[in-house]
Amino acid sequence: MRFYVTTPIYYVNGEPHLGHAYTTIATDVLARYHRQKGDDVFFLTGVDEHGNKVAQAAAERGLTPRQHVDQLAPRFRDLAQQLNASNDFFIRTTDPEHEAFVQQFVERMKANGDVEKRTYGGLYCTACEGFWYERDLAADGTCPDHGIKPVWLEEENYYFLLSKYQDRLSEFFRARPDFVKPRSRYNEALSFIEQGLDDISISRSSIAWGVPVPWDEEQTIYVWVDALINYVSALTYARPGEDLLARYWPAQLHVMAKDILKFHAVIWPALLMSAGYDVPEAELIHGYLIMGGEKMSKTRGNVLDPFAVMEQYGIDPLRYYLMREVTLGQDGTIGMDGFESRYNSELANELGNLVSRSISMIGKYRDGQVPAEGSLPLADVAAAGEAMVAAAAARYDAVEVTAAIECVWEFVRRLNRLVEEEAPWKLAKDEAQAARLDAVLHALAAGLRLIAVTLHPVIPATAEEILRRLGQPCAASDLLLEKAQWQGLNAAAVVAGPPLFPRIEAGA
Repeated sequence: MRFYVTTPIYYVNGEPHLGHAYTTIATDVLARYHRQKGDDVFFLTGVDEHGNKVAQAAAERGLTPRQHVDQLAPRFRDLAQQLNASNDFFIRTTDPEHEAFVQQFVERMKANGDVEKRTYGGLYCTACEGFWYERDLAADGTCPDHGIKPVWLEEENYYFLLSKYQDRLSEFFRARPDFVKPRSRYNEALSFIEQGLDDISISRSSIAWGVPVPWDEEQTIYVWVDALINYVSALTYARPGEDLLARYWPAQLHVMAKDILKFHAVIWPALLMSAGYDVPEAELIHGYLIMGGEKMSKTRGNVLDPFAVMEQYGIDPLRYYLMREVTLGQDGTIGMDGFESRYNSELANELGNLVSRSISMIGKYRDGQVPAEGSLPLADVAAAGEAMVAAAAARYDAVEVTAAIECVWEFVRRLNRLVEEEAPWKLAKDEAQAARLDAVLHALAAGLRLIAVTLHPVIPATAEEILRRLGQPCAASDLLLEKAQWQGLNAAAVVAGPPLFPRIEAGA
């Protein structure tokens, strides 16, 4: 099966922050899991470089928009690389191939009779790059997402006849109750449609930094229309000489935060219908990261630098914390106290210590060789391990990453209990218990192998290091879920190493 998954493309009006990291990590986890299933995966991320917000940010820095985006876009590309994201392509909306495709796309909409020129005035939030009805603003008249007051904007633009698609969108939603996840976001989008859709401006005459309207170069294409089309345009040039549209479109999953629900769940399907493309299969809407009681955003200024967090603590701890702490689809409160608590209690004490103890005992009691299961296999532990793999896979399939991690962690704790219950250091003193010791040490190694494979989507580098220390292969073919069986453990020599997760000491 194929699995085309995307992040939103991130706006380059400022430096990347932890919110961008969260979305990229979540999407990468799903992409890596589907590769483990043997699916044909294409994972897209990138940056949105046009629009008034970018032009203003550039002007504030004394730069041209082109200079500004050429400086910032690499920071977002670097973030994906440092997060160990496995994206297949990184799109920039200033790519000439993308800009040409956007013009072709809106030409198709116009040819279908869905575009006309009008004059419009409304309350415009520069941070959103979108209009607001007064009834939808906060009580103090500010944008509920960014906390700033919209300004009145009036100009003559080209309009997409979104109202023409109201019935078709409503029918589509009724036929596809799984299109938007979680259900609360599906209900929100459907309610928006059924309250009545207004036609929307898809061009700007007051903004020069953007893709020119192909039949009227005095206008630029509205940044959101330009941005949404990236999901299709990227497939036409991501691999030189290949057009991947037939192979991967429609996308199986768009991943995004809830503040851009309307654009993706309502406007995007209508644009695709107008231009003659299939609608994506599903959209996953995640919540906000909350710090200090407010949504984390560049506009509000309450952001954490993911580069600094990764430099101090490592990539996998950050990936683990965000996926463990914040349930996809819900808001989640984050902070360094919570990070350090999860790190010490779960990564250092439970998983890291389990790996160190197991490797050490195999080294001490069996000369570093993983023993065979022998004549006294621990059938209950084996069954628990394979049940864990199946349960975690079911959770990954349901896009419930936090729940998948919990399935794995229950087994991590089961193996830690095994060590305490069996006390290998006592078994090693009694020759009559040699077979039992073999069974216990084999179970620890076999169980850790299953843990590593199942956690690979979340903490890939750590998972591969665990396999390396167990003497197990860790090529892509070795990480397939079909290989996650109890009997798949190879006879091998273990390799000792430093703690996977050195404890964070208070005050450090």
